[in-house]
Amino acid sequence: MPDILMIGDTERSADLRHEVPLQITDAFVYAEVDGRRHVVIWNFELDRIRATGIDAELHPMEELRLEELVREGQDAYAATLAMGLRAVRLLGLRSAVVPRSFPLGQADHLREHGIELTVDQRLFDDRRRVKSAGELAGIRRALRAAEAGMATALELLRAAERRNGALTVEGETLTCELIKERVERDFVRHGCSTDEFIVSHGPQTAIGHDMGSGPIVPDDLVMLDLFPRDRASACFADMTRTFAVGAVPDEIREYHRLSKQALELCVESIRPGLSGADLHRSVCELFEAHGHPTQLSKPEGAVLLDGFYHATGHGVGLGVHEQPGIGRFGEPLVAGDVLAIEPGLYRHGFGGVRLEDLVLVTEDGCEVLTNFPYDLEVASK
Repeated sequence: MPDILMIGDTERSADLRHEVPLQITDAFVYAEVDGRRHVVIWNFELDRIRATGIDAELHPMEELRLEELVREGQDAYAATLAMGLRAVRLLGLRSAVVPRSFPLGQADHLREHGIELTVDQRLFDDRRRVKSAGELAGIRRALRAAEAGMATALELLRAAERRNGALTVEGETLTCELIKERVERDFVRHGCSTDEFIVSHGPQTAIGHDMGSGPIVPDDLVMLDLFPRDRASACFADMTRTFAVGAVPDEIREYHRLSKQALELCVESIRPGLSGADLHRSVCELFEAHGHPTQLSKPEGAVLLDGFYHATGHGVGLGVHEQPGIGRFGEPLVAGDVLAIEPGLYRHGFGGVRLEDLVLVTEDGCEVLTNFPYDLEVASK
């Protein structure tokens, strides 16, 4: 096993957060040297790290003698590079594997002083794929938050009243923004947060990551793609449902039926060793058999706006999108992977349907973690 080096903070680096399960906003050094784990960090973080019980040798940054650099007249930028080099030398590192997010300035400085660095992101991705007990618990908490938010949104859609060509709830116009506000309250109540999530309607639902805006009207289509982050573990969940408020066009009904069938096909197929690319191919073949274009059937280089134009899914954990991919590129699945499976069908300018569940790959198949119905039709008042 090669020696490993990471320099950064756990707020922005999922690779670091996997090793040190705390939110630490200031950069520090994490290394594995001859199989032993080391953390070099300022003294005021040491007690917090000890409390996690991680098996690592802790070194206070104060041992690196910042005072000398101040006396020499170095500015903060030069001192940061010098401290990184001193930490590496303290640990006896001469060569190490680093993630692709490793700071370029630090990499240049270390290499200038004889430290050999090799980027191997696959190594770090593979370390994170099998979730720890704490990460899996965090994903489950985030998923409960997402389900609570989805239930709140569904209640709002059901409670909406038709008035003068609009939908209202408690006298207020029903909008994507109103639903987002209520859903986010559920996230907070469940110890989660989010920067953004999707509540789109009408033709917006055909645009994969349109976050959604504006009034929801009678006989509208509404898509919710919720991906809250558990504060305690920094792990995400991801789930999607699509609802038709009032009359349901036959085309949308067929999109929903096939998306549900594709989701079921995936759940039946997922097992350790199955390639994510093969799973994606199976979903594409299902949609193609019913006349819908996919990534695999479109002309090379063509931009696909209709049909199934995205991947079948992705890993979820400390990143809302992480390995393994389930698309044109796909790694063999392993027990412990948490996957978001999200088949969908769309027509640009009209609308789309996407359904998304989280599943845990087990030793002999998979466990569906999401617990929420797939009903398409919502009868407003």
